[in-house]
Amino acid sequence: MNRPRVLSILAAGIVATTASTAMAETQPFGQWLDELRTEAAGKGIGDSVLDTALRDLEPIPRVIELDRKQPEFTLTFQQYMDRVVPKSRIDKGRRKLAEHKALLTEVGKRYGVQPRFIVALWGIETDFGRVTGGFPVIAALATLAHDGRRSKYFRGELLNALRILDEGHITNDAMKGSWAGAMGQSQFMPSSFVRFAVDYDGDGRRDIWRTQGDVFASAANYLARSGWKDDQTWGRKVRLPAGFDLSLADLKIRKPLAEWQALGVRRADGRDLPTRQLRASLVLPAKGAADPAYLVYDNYRTTLKWNRSTYFAMAVSHLSDAIGRR
Repeated sequence: MNRPRVLSILAAGIVATTASTAMAETQPFGQWLDELRTEAAGKGIGDSVLDTALRDLEPIPRVIELDRKQPEFTLTFQQYMDRVVPKSRIDKGRRKLAEHKALLTEVGKRYGVQPRFIVALWGIETDFGRVTGGFPVIAALATLAHDGRRSKYFRGELLNALRILDEGHITNDAMKGSWAGAMGQSQFMPSSFVRFAVDYDGDGRRDIWRTQGDVFASAANYLARSGWKDDQTWGRKVRLPAGFDLSLADLKIRKPLAEWQALGVRRADGRDLPTRQLRASLVLPAKGAADPAYLVYDNYRTTLKWNRSTYFAMAVSHLSDAIGRR
């Protein structure tokens, strides 16, 4: 999960002024909210839910600040990995894998997803449920939907969030998440919740905030329905030969492992590549440098559907390997 950087007082003032100006140039919030309520009611969302969720609602300036700001620096791949996959998280992941072994094994078999990947996603997203966000989701999404930058997208997410409340999965007061509206231990956006969240314990609620079975099954269902293959891993680190054509590092290029072998690519320890003829792509996460290099399979691509960040997908992949290692 992205961590907000600390702004200087001057920069924060500039951002806040810019945010206030942008919001002032849009439709008055009260009028906009009345129209949003009419649309939500037209979609069948009950008056009692709308009364509770929208009464006295005000934009959150801090949300606009976080949406507007740009990183002050860019982490290198190794810096990112050191920060996001430290030994402490690996150790904690191994404990969580053991602690929830029975439930994770059951969920993994039902959805066809190896438990170590479920735990790795859980760990990268919210530090195993520890950091899930403290923003009120409805207010955060309303702020972003009213703002003009990505209003269509966030309006849709807001309507989905109201639908989730209407179905009784969570109360408005308990619906907390990130500044952008990502919710629960799996950090689902409301649209992902609607599509993939699972009521695993059968209590009538898809509770990705507090119910562990629902958290694990929802993540597994997301991966399974996005193309996960439980007879494969995500990929592996490899060694490139001298003079290798780095232009082949492209997810659009997919070759059987035998072809990569013929090009001189080997496992990181110098041994031959596996003989199974999986189709793989070459990824160089360190901004095109030849080291480190990875051959990635379809499950890596599926992880990118969760979050379209090479660094994120690599972090999940590496953590899954580390916590699953005996």
